[in-house]
Amino acid sequence: MTHSLLSRRALLLSGSAALAVAACSSAGADKKPPEAAADRDKYVGNEWRDLTEDQWRERLSPAAFAVLRKADTERAFTSPLEHEKREGTYHCAGCDLPLFSSEKKFDSGTGWPSFFDVMPGAVATSVDRKLIYTRTEYHCARCLGHQGHVFEDGPAPTGLRWCNNGVALSFKPA
Repeated sequence: MTHSLLSRRALLLSGSAALAVAACSSAGADKKPPEAAADRDKYVGNEWRDLTEDQWRERLSPAAFAVLRKADTERAFTSPLEHEKREGTYHCAGCDLPLFSSEKKFDSGTGWPSFFDVMPGAVATSVDRKLIYTRTEYHCARCLGHQGHVFEDGPAPTGLRWCNNGVALSFKPA
C-alpha cells in the first residue's frame, strides 16, 4: 500500500512539474525558429568545450551547473534578471559570450527572462523531446551551455520568445 501511494505521489508531482515547465511553452513550439542556428559551428575545438564536468562544477554555482550542464530548469519567478530594466547585455554565465541585448528583452509573464531576438551567431538550437510535446531548445554556441527554449508566441518583429533561465545568464550594464 505504501509503495502504491508513493508511486501515485511521484506521478502527481511529476505531472505538476511538467505543467509548471509548460508555462514556458506554446502550441507552435515544434517549429524551428528561422535562422536560429548558424550554418557552421565556428566554436568547434575551443577551450570551453574541453572543460571536464569537475572543472564546470568549480566554475559555476550548483544552480547554474544544473541548468547549463544538465539542462535543468530553474523555478519560475526566482531570477532577479527577470526584472532587470537597465540597458546592457546578457551573457552566458558559463563562458561570458554575449547572447542578448536589453533592447530585445520583454516581459512575457512566464517568470523567466524573455527576449524576442538573440545576438547573431550566439546560440544554436536542437530538438527537445523530454516532455510530452516537442520543443526547440537553445544553448550557447560557444560552450554549449543550456539556456532555455524558444517559442513562436513572442512580440513583433520576430514573433519569437527566447525563454531563458536567469541563472544561465549574467548581466553587464551599458
